[in-house]
Amino acid sequence: MGTIKEIARLAGVSRGTVDRVLNERGDVNPETAQRVKRVADSLNYSPNLAGKTLAVRKKHLRFGYILFSSTTSNPFFLDIVQGIENRAAELAEFGVTVDIRYARIDTPDLQVTLIDELVSSGVVGLAITPTNHPAVVSRIRNLAETGFPVITVNTDIHDCGRLSYVGEDSFKIGETAAGLMNLITAGLETKVGIVIGHPSVESHTERAGGFTQRALTHYPKLSVVATVKNHDDNERSLAVVKQLLQDHPEIDALYLASGGIAGACQAVEEAGRTRQLKMICHDLTPTTRKMIRENVVAATLTQEPFLQGTKPLDILFNYVGLGIRPESDQFFTKIEIKLRENI
Repeated sequence: MGTIKEIARLAGVSRGTVDRVLNERGDVNPETAQRVKRVADSLNYSPNLAGKTLAVRKKHLRFGYILFSSTTSNPFFLDIVQGIENRAAELAEFGVTVDIRYARIDTPDLQVTLIDELVSSGVVGLAITPTNHPAVVSRIRNLAETGFPVITVNTDIHDCGRLSYVGEDSFKIGETAAGLMNLITAGLETKVGIVIGHPSVESHTERAGGFTQRALTHYPKLSVVATVKNHDDNERSLAVVKQLLQDHPEIDALYLASGGIAGACQAVEEAGRTRQLKMICHDLTPTTRKMIRENVVAATLTQEPFLQGTKPLDILFNYVGLGIRPESDQFFTKIEIKLRENI
């Protein structure tokens, strides 16, 4: 979105000069005028849009953002927060403020409470990593029916009335994980254990579903033995993975479809199976980097967390502030595979 300030900076002139060129007021050196117009064209500058952004400043828009509070056991969310704070600082120029709140994965009632608090406080749009619980679904649907825009982030809830979704294609990334596991295990007979965070987090269950379905249809030598949940918590992950390996000593590989990576890796190490078990996981946190460098984890699949922080705010600003509907009801992030060689 081009602004007079951006045009002035890129063209190396004052904002007054930009104003005179674009509105054809006063004398400006022809060469300078051409440079300003080229920059304005490259930024898709529109006087009408510029007028709208001036009007937006007077509205003092407020947006809410609710995230899972698992930034300790799952630092992935810290990257989303960085994206939110980065875009919030840029939108502050237009009088926009962003209020971030947190609720644990397993506290749907708290999510509903936070939604109500934010709406009551005057936010005019909401982004949320939603727990797939009837109370949360009902509250989002009620807001949508009043025209209040809600963007689901990182994990979706289908048919809740949200305006758009920003995040991974969870089923597709699960299928990709199955293909990756087949490569890592060289197509040999492999018994797989799957670890998800919580069944009410749709992205986790869809990852596991994509992995399982793809294995059944394309990689028959990959067989899923059991699926356990760790609530994105390292201590719980340590306990459930340790029990999983005790109950199923035949497991050759682990697909970690959630957070709690450090706890899962510790359980494997304590079982003395670090070099035997093949493991793949998600996201590129400091722990994941360490585990990959030490050959504990073979590979990870990433999903652009910074974009998951910025894109929902862009959608809300355009929709509420400028009256521009999103061009799609879902924006999938890129799936990237990271190994020791490219982290």
